[in-house]
Amino acid sequence: MSKKVGLIVPHDYKLLSIAAILEVFETANKLSKGDKKSFEIMLFQSSEQINEKLLFGYEVNSIETSDEMLDLILIPAFTTDNMNEMIAKNRLFIPWLKKQHQSGAELASFCTGAFLFAASGLLNEKLATTHVDACSAFTKAFPLVKLKPEETLTADGSLYTSGGSTSTFHLLILLVQKYCGNEIAVQIAKIFSIDLNRYKQSYFSTFRPNHLHNDTLVAMLQQKIENQYSTIEKLEEITKDIPTSARNMTRRFKQVTGIPPIEYLQNIRVESSKKYLEQTQLSISEIIEKTGYNDPKAFRKVFFKMVGMKPIEYREKFRVQ
Repeated sequence: MSKKVGLIVPHDYKLLSIAAILEVFETANKLSKGDKKSFEIMLFQSSEQINEKLLFGYEVNSIETSDEMLDLILIPAFTTDNMNEMIAKNRLFIPWLKKQHQSGAELASFCTGAFLFAASGLLNEKLATTHVDACSAFTKAFPLVKLKPEETLTADGSLYTSGGSTSTFHLLILLVQKYCGNEIAVQIAKIFSIDLNRYKQSYFSTFRPNHLHNDTLVAMLQQKIENQYSTIEKLEEITKDIPTSARNMTRRFKQVTGIPPIEYLQNIRVESSKKYLEQTQLSISEIIEKTGYNDPKAFRKVFFKMVGMKPIEYREKFRVQ
C-alpha cells in the first residue's frame, strides 16, 4: 500500500528544495517493484495561495478543505532571511501540521523549513537541526528546541529535520530507506552521488528499532525489551509467555530486525544511556543502574564498542546545554 506523502508549498518556498524532494520520491517510485508505487505524492497550499490546479505537474490540495490524512509531511526550505515574516505569511499551515501529526503523520523539514516546523510547537523539547548559518537565529526564536547545529540530520520519534545543502538528500535517503528498504535507498544514493559514509556517521550512530514488519511475536518481544530493558536480568524472563521456542524466537527476531534479542537489548540500553548523558546531570553510576546494568565494567565495554567513545567523552561532546 502506497504511503501518502504531503509536500507543502508555502509562501517563500525555495524551488531547489521542492525540486530535490520531488525528484527523490519520484525516483523511489520508479524503482519500486511491481505495479504499486511506494509513495502517493500530494502537494498542499493554503486556499489564499492557490492560483492553479496543477503545480510542478501535481494537483494542488487545499489545507482548509482537504480531508486527507497523511503518513508523511514534508516542509521545504525557504528563500527569505526574514523568518518572522515567513512564519506570519504561512501561519495557516501551523494548525494543519498539528492536526496531521495528532492523526499519526510523521513530519520532516529540510534546511530552514525547521523554522515553520518549530513555530508549530511540535519540536519543543525535541532534537532538531537547520542550516548552519541560521542556527543562531533559530536558537533565539525557539529556545525550547534542542538544536544540534553540528548534525547533518536529526530523528526524534516521528519528527525529522535536516541541515542545509546536501543534508537534504541524507534525510530523503533516510526516509526512503524507512519506507522502501535499504536496496532502493542505496540505489538512490548512487543515482544522486550521495556519500553514504557521511550519512552513516551522522545518523546510524543512533539505534532506531525496525517496527515495519508483520511478525506479531517479534513485535511482542520488541515491546517487552523496550518497555522493560531497565529491569531485565535474563531474556528468558520475558520470553517464557511467548508461544514459540527460544531457538525459533531468536531466529525469527534476527531475521526481522537484523540482530539477535540480546544485541537488541544492548542497543536499547545504550541509546537510553546516551539520552541520560545528553539531557541529565545523573552520574555515570546512576545511569548504569537506570539502564539495567549491574556491572560498570561491562557497561563501559559495551558502550565503547557501540558508540566508539567512553561515556564521559560522549557527555562532553553531546551534552545539551
